[in-house]
Amino acid sequence: MSLTLFELRARDGQRYSQFSWRSTMALAHKGLKSEHKPVRVSDKAVLAFSSQDKVPILTDGEDVIPDSWRIAEYLESRYPDAPSLFGGDTGHALVRFINAWVDRTLIGRLVPLIAADVVPMLDEADGLHLRSQFERFFGKPLEELAASRDKDVVAFRKLLDPARAVMRAQPFLSGANPAYADYILFSLFQWARIVSAFEVLEPKDALAAWRERMLDLFGGLARTQTSFPATEG
Repeated sequence: MSLTLFELRARDGQRYSQFSWRSTMALAHKGLKSEHKPVRVSDKAVLAFSSQDKVPILTDGEDVIPDSWRIAEYLESRYPDAPSLFGGDTGHALVRFINAWVDRTLIGRLVPLIAADVVPMLDEADGLHLRSQFERFFGKPLEELAASRDKDVVAFRKLLDPARAVMRAQPFLSGANPAYADYILFSLFQWARIVSAFEVLEPKDALAAWRERMLDLFGGLARTQTSFPATEG
């Protein structure tokens, strides 16, 4: 077994891809050791071996698996004796809903709030590439999007009410212990805390307490390992 995860690296080594954090947490959940390879967002040639141009990409020997959702499914089927990410077929189906909710509803409301803070973290080529992508998608300059974030974050927080209600009854989305549903939602807040000082959750929010529990998992993995070593990349 030789597991390698390809993920984005910022100029000063920050591991800032939210989707890669889903895979990082999934690997830790399974108790699997892996090497992490840094990739620049504009360096598509490095990813050509996967027949697509986005991270994360997991390689496991000769197997090549792109996309965080496919990686989670692969780990679940390839390593069935390790702790389950989904908790069976019913859980798998429900987590698919969480994945769609986060990707189709929450990301689009969070990214405009802090996208302007991402660009300065990158070298010039990556920054221009990402700015172009964001501004084409949202139809506005990043600075204009950020200017209204103190107001817009209120609407974003409201969208989190379903998860917030769950946290009042149990410590994790998945119940007494975390699983892949938690890693999907957590990836949003992990991305936010790495790329921006803007606080997307209020201190007394039940989700803020949950975020702290997530940061403590696996020996504080997400709290302390937010950058590649200086020698990487």
